[in-house]
Order: sequence, then C-alpha cells, then structure tokens
Amino acid sequence: MVYDAEDTRRRIFDAAAAEFAEHGLAGARVDRIATAAKANKQAIYLYYGSKEKLFAAVLRAKLEEVRLSVSLDPDAVGESVGQLFDWYQQHPELVRLLLWEALEAPGEPEGSGASSEEERERRAGFREKVCHLVDGGVACRLPEDARVRAVQDLLFTVMGLIAWNFAVPGMCRLVLDEETEQAALARRRQAVIDATRRLVAALDA
Repeated sequence: MVYDAEDTRRRIFDAAAAEFAEHGLAGARVDRIATAAKANKQAIYLYYGSKEKLFAAVLRAKLEEVRLSVSLDPDAVGESVGQLFDWYQQHPELVRLLLWEALEAPGEPEGSGASSEEERERRAGFREKVCHLVDGGVACRLPEDARVRAVQDLLFTVMGLIAWNFAVPGMCRLVLDEETEQAALARRRQAVIDATRRLVAALDA
C-alpha cells in the first residue's frame, strides 16, 4: 500500500482539532492525537514541528475556514450575521479553541506561542472584513477617520454576540428559560440578527 502523506496530514489535523478543542493546548496529548489519527508521533513532529505549532496551525486553519465560508454583505448585514451564527453552531470547536488560547496564554498578543507573522496574518483578515463593510457603505455618515473604528467596534461586538452563545450554551438555555439548548439558540439567532440591524442603523443614523 502506497503511503499517502496528504491523507496522513489530514487525519492528524482532524484528530488534533478534536483533541485541542476538548483538552486545550496544555491538556492535549500527542500520543492520543497519533492514536486517533492512526499515525505515529514521529509523523506529527515531522509535519508540524511541535504540539504548540500544531495548535497554532489548527486555529489558523479554522479561522481561515470561517473567513472563506461566510462573507459579511454590507447590504444585508443581518442576514450575513445569521449565516455566521449558523457556521459557529455547526463548528463549535472554533469557540472552544479560541477560549483555550485565551486561557492558556493570557496577556500575550497572540496565544499559544503564535509568531508575530501569524498575528499579522490574522489581523489582516479582520482588516479585510472591516474594509469590505466600510467600502460597502456601512457607517457612511461618519467622518472618514471615524468609520473604520466604528466598523471595527461593530465587528467585534457582533462576534461577541455570536460566540458567547456557544461558549456557555447551558447558561443561554437557563437565562432564556428554554427547555432545550436548541430552542434557546434558535431564539438567540434571531435576537443577534435584530441587534446587529439596530447597531448598523444607529451608525447610519
């Protein structure tokens, strides 16, 4: 049987994503990743260098995945936010990875030993989204130098409105007094869309 390097990398990546989402960087074990991926530990170090670099690669890929999967439409921000909410609901591992990153590397500009180059790449991705919204006319009544900052605040606020639902789904259900988490999330999805529309309208008022 011919060795398939790309398939091995994919299996390692998928196993690592699950392991890091469950246990974080410190609690993750390379041997468990190797077992789940049906690969040897040497292959993990060969392809990724270290556990820390593997964590960074997983997080970077997940962020890129959501960036490519969901585009914020300046003419339909509410609908776009609904699609983003759905993506997070289908991929709850990203919120868990971001929480682990924040918990295990507090105060650092980029968690988990991420390089300054990786930080620049992530920052550039968010700048691209902000510029897309600004160029599309969001907050068009504000002075030019204030528009970017206002849209940055809008984007970060919306990200928080979405992510918190998946960071604490049990609390979401309890606060909303719903019988199931699914019912609570369905209610929250609409609430996030409505809140986003009001925030955008306030910027344009």
